Amino acid sequence: QVQLVESGGGLVQAGGSLRLSCAASGMIFSINAMAWFRKAPGKQRELVATISRSGNTNYADSAKGRFTISRDNDKNTVYLQMNSLKPEDTAVYYCHAIYGAYWGQGTQVTVSS
Repeated sequence: QVQLVESGGGLVQAGGSLRLSCAASGMIFSINAMAWFRKAPGKQRELVATISRSGNTNYADSAKGRFTISRDNDKNTVYLQMNSLKPEDTAVYYCHAIYGAYWGQGTQVTVSS
């Protein structure tokens, strides 16, 4: 079965950085477009960034200039490098495989002011 396992979340001060990883198994990772979503308490889940199988990327306005999504097809892993973090980035971050609509379990990111 398909599994997406996120890691790399944690507590960081405002202005700091984190790198999230999502390791995929049970699917042909290289042909799947991938995405990161996040859900903050009391808010709807929102799309943060996407990356196509060829490496084309798109970002939410809130992520542009601060976050970078990337992928390593040899490692079946997608990453989200988050810099200049703000308290409003606090959320559970989820990895998503677009084709097949698979989700990871989420990893908590907390940014303190």
